[in-house]
Amino acid sequence: MKHPEFESDRLLLQHITSEDQPAIFKGLSHPEIIKYYGVHYDTLEETGIQMQWYQNLEKSGSGKWWIIRLRSGSHFCGAIGFNDWNKEHEKAEIGLWLFPEFWGSGIMQEAAELVFPYLFDQLHIHRLEAFVEIENTNSAKLLEKLMFQQEGIMRDAEKKNGRFISITIWSLLNTKN
Repeated sequence: MKHPEFESDRLLLQHITSEDQPAIFKGLSHPEIIKYYGVHYDTLEETGIQMQWYQNLEKSGSGKWWIIRLRSGSHFCGAIGFNDWNKEHEKAEIGLWLFPEFWGSGIMQEAAELVFPYLFDQLHIHRLEAFVEIENTNSAKLLEKLMFQQEGIMRDAEKKNGRFISITIWSLLNTKN
């Protein structure tokens, strides 16, 4: 599976490589990012697990992730990708995270609008899914802007930090196919 890169006037979306491990660690150890994210790491070395996960997704053909950079200065902003691609059912799960200093800037919406046509038109994914902790209102607002529809709530669906949390289910359908 080829790994395309995307760009807009403001952003570069690039394949995640081993050189990005310090930036991935910075993001996946940041308290405000991991508050609602299912993955976190305490050391740079531990982040190697995440880097291996990115590689395995590509090798297995079950997903891809991109680093999001500003074109001006190539400043690292976050990451976006998809995983759990089920080719039989033409669906995949979308994932994303962004450093807090970029929240509210439209960067994640812009990144998603670069990636989604590839997912729908090139990979022929019919359904994108997102699973969001019920307290993560910022992600819910972003999904609404991206035209996702909330389908329901899985009550006490996961255990995090010793307590049960509820998860909202969101979807965006490819209406072109």
